[in-house]
Amino acid sequence: MKKACWSMAVAFVLVAGSSMAADVHWSYTGEVAPAHWSELDPAYEMCAKGMNQSPIDLTGFVEADLAPITFHYTGLATEVVNNGHTIQANYTAGSTIEVAGKIFQLKQFHFHSPSENTINGESFPLEAHFVHVAEDGSLAVVSVLFQIGEENEALARLWKQMPRKAGKKAAMASQVRAQDLMPEDRDYYRYNGSLTTPPCTEGVLWLVMKQPLTISKAQVDEFIHVMHHDNNRPVQPVHARPVLQ
Repeated sequence: MKKACWSMAVAFVLVAGSSMAADVHWSYTGEVAPAHWSELDPAYEMCAKGMNQSPIDLTGFVEADLAPITFHYTGLATEVVNNGHTIQANYTAGSTIEVAGKIFQLKQFHFHSPSENTINGESFPLEAHFVHVAEDGSLAVVSVLFQIGEENEALARLWKQMPRKAGKKAAMASQVRAQDLMPEDRDYYRYNGSLTTPPCTEGVLWLVMKQPLTISKAQVDEFIHVMHHDNNRPVQPVHARPVLQ
């Protein structure tokens, strides 16, 4: 992958609310919805031309000897940002995952409703993306899906602090830790994909947790009320990519 593409991808991860490419406006509705992203700026061409785009419908699984993901999550979320596209929690330095001998640093996590990835055609009311960056600039996203059930205590603390207006951010007054939003069972699906927002950079390692967590319907409704609309990109063609489990 070209160095310039990775620079854009890493900038997206590090800068909350960055829409890249001279702040070209994109969204999930109307004339700047996902179907039109590639038309908004040449830097977004992969949104239409890419052959390894995310999200996808995870199906047709290929059995593989996947090594466990080694989580070294310490620290906590330092601030919560409403960037107009999602609610994003920026994270203290030092938390990592190790996948097949490669170490990735956790930078932030954010949310989509309904879920972006689906499993055997099933959509979920919420999906969290934990975004990690390696020293070489490559990206790994751990995805956690949520199903309707009991209220999620960690999300309750985060929702209480999330700004209601786009462009606003707030320091965290109560602790929210990434490990509190991870399932006990760490079995996962793995596939190669992309960012799910412009510039849709490919080469992203996707690690989708098999076990969903619970969230109450009221918590989902609160998130959607703050976002004002769904904030998920539709599933993309899988092409020849295997989904490993």
